[in-house]
Amino acid sequence: MKRWVKGDIDGLFALGLDNLIMLLLINSLALGVLGFDAELFFTRMLPGNAVGLIIGNLYFAHLARKLAEREGRNDVCALPYGINIFTIIVFTFTVMLPVKLDALAAGVGESEALRSAWGAGVLAAVVSGLVETVGAFFARWIRRVTPRAALLSAIGGVGLLFIGADYFFRAYSFPLVGLVTLVLTLVFYFGRMRVKGGLPGGVVVLGVGLIVVWAQRGITGGGPAQGLELSLDHVGLFLPVPVVGEIIAALPYLLPYLPVILTMGLLSLMGSLMNIESAAAAGDEYPTRGPLVVNGLGSILTGVFGSPYPTTLYIGHPGWKKIGARAGYSSLTGILFTILLCTGSISVLSGLIPIEAGMAILIWIGLTIASQAFEAVPRSHIPAVAIGLIPALAAYSLLTLQRTWGALGFGSGGESLPTDLSVFSMQGLSIEGLFALNAGYLYTCMILSAMVCHIVDRQFRKSAMWAVVGAVLAGVGFIHSYRYSGAGYRETLFDQPQWAIYYLIAAVLLWFTPLLFCADGENGAKPEVG
Repeated sequence: MKRWVKGDIDGLFALGLDNLIMLLLINSLALGVLGFDAELFFTRMLPGNAVGLIIGNLYFAHLARKLAEREGRNDVCALPYGINIFTIIVFTFTVMLPVKLDALAAGVGESEALRSAWGAGVLAAVVSGLVETVGAFFARWIRRVTPRAALLSAIGGVGLLFIGADYFFRAYSFPLVGLVTLVLTLVFYFGRMRVKGGLPGGVVVLGVGLIVVWAQRGITGGGPAQGLELSLDHVGLFLPVPVVGEIIAALPYLLPYLPVILTMGLLSLMGSLMNIESAAAAGDEYPTRGPLVVNGLGSILTGVFGSPYPTTLYIGHPGWKKIGARAGYSSLTGILFTILLCTGSISVLSGLIPIEAGMAILIWIGLTIASQAFEAVPRSHIPAVAIGLIPALAAYSLLTLQRTWGALGFGSGGESLPTDLSVFSMQGLSIEGLFALNAGYLYTCMILSAMVCHIVDRQFRKSAMWAVVGAVLAGVGFIHSYRYSGAGYRETLFDQPQWAIYYLIAAVLLWFTPLLFCADGENGAKPEVG
């Protein structure tokens, strides 16, 4: 197989666009939502991402060439690899932002609070990578005992709400660029239309969005591009530097956020395994353990060198193969983005391209992830996916509520929030339910989905065992454990142990269901117990 082919250029456009959108998202969240210092962001965090990207992409290009050589083929496509959108969202809103707000509420200065948030983020990246690396040796067993609906509902909830819905609302806040790019995205990706001449649809969407945004700014002086500046202040040579000291200093944050970190490691592991199996279905049968281990090592090294945003295998290998990409596109992507990230050039791109220009592509990603959760499971398990989305909905609703509180000056250093929760229930808001479901919601998504899958299949004792898992996690505070005060809401450990009792009651009821009830329409015949 040739080192470079024409299809690798098309593959570079596709994979490069995906990673560019991820970097624009990181730029928006890290500098906007979290408020990180630009110097820290461009000189320490982004070079850390370069380490994971170059190692992973060069490895997967090499793996593709070895497979082609071994099987005597010239149509092998490398596994696509890039920055993990799930960890961008989850680590931002459920690790770094809470650490920053807690530090500010404790009277710490802004600079020190941000340093703590950064340290917690890079620690999360390292630990999630360790989970992926160790889990590579048990991935198939984990997948065998966990229903697919349980895994996909957790991912689907993040995709639908934290990615799709959040940017859908943003699209309607800036409807001129939002609706134009959204319609084009739907036409290209869901309508399966293509641009004459072979130009990738994503490039057209981003280009049109960029034109509309800057035209709106030029005509009205406002719009989503308001305040953007093309600056060369952060352009230079910034080599990756290990941040072991920050990781060690952040160790006190490990236990409170361990539920989130472990879950993201597990979900990334399972998602990568499914992507390898997708490649096998397309004719490129890669080994399992090696790619999963390298996937985890990429996340570890990304964190060690200063970025809280790990890398992962991307879904869509058959699509890259279909457009003619082979091994070269992976190498090209790794080299190109290493240059962009280690020279600060991405600061120029982020000044030219606001996130609003590409937000329709993020909406499509979120909708695709959510759709896959329903499409890739047996029809009878669709209710299990649906119920698994509800804890994610609770988490997103609470995040919106906390943003509103902050905007109004309540909590975390502002005016105290009402400590009597009845003021919320009087307005029909079951806020204690939101609090409970938000804490460890990724685990709750998986547990509820798995329970419903086995109930649908009338394997009630398997469902009971998942309820026992819920009891154990609730007992140690991985789920449903929180504290609320006038300063606001925070997840904790060991604060709501009563939830373990509730899950144990559910487990007992499910265990004895075959003895207490009969299957509908079977005149007393007992259902299967699994």
